[in-house]
Amino acid sequence: MSAEDVATAPCPWCGAEVPDIEGPIHRYMTSSPGCWATFGTVLEREYANAAYARLHRLTVDAYAVQHPGEADPEPSPQAIRSVCLHLISLYAVLERRVEPAHATRLLSTASQHRDWFRWLEPPTTVGEVTVVDVALATTAEAHEQAVTRWAESAWGAWRDHHATVAGWVGKLL
Repeated sequence: MSAEDVATAPCPWCGAEVPDIEGPIHRYMTSSPGCWATFGTVLEREYANAAYARLHRLTVDAYAVQHPGEADPEPSPQAIRSVCLHLISLYAVLERRVEPAHATRLLSTASQHRDWFRWLEPPTTVGEVTVVDVALATTAEAHEQAVTRWAESAWGAWRDHHATVAGWVGKLL
């Protein structure tokens, strides 16, 4: 069976057309098994080749905010923290031009302020660029461009919460 023969289905959160497979998913980030597997493929590429790893911070952030978890019956504390922290990182890198490595250290400090975080209602659409766009990149340069577009798209989708996130980062920087 070739890759073209694999049935696809949209991920319930990000909408990406991914392999319609059975398999594991993340514990609190809602996705389809095919989307989670595609993300795993992107991570493998970044871990295996340093040329692909420069924007790893944005890869993780974009995926997390495009798969924020469920609010019904109650959002999990992990899902709440995950979305808030990954939005902080996206804001720091994309709006404040903080280096991705510094954003990772910023998250360590931010995670100590759990009392700030609350469930942020996810946008109706989480961005037009998805993990599939990154998975299709065939060179390190194309990968970096795709990750940047993905992060910008995911961050833009959460525009209703930009002021909240900017306020948190303002307290940290």
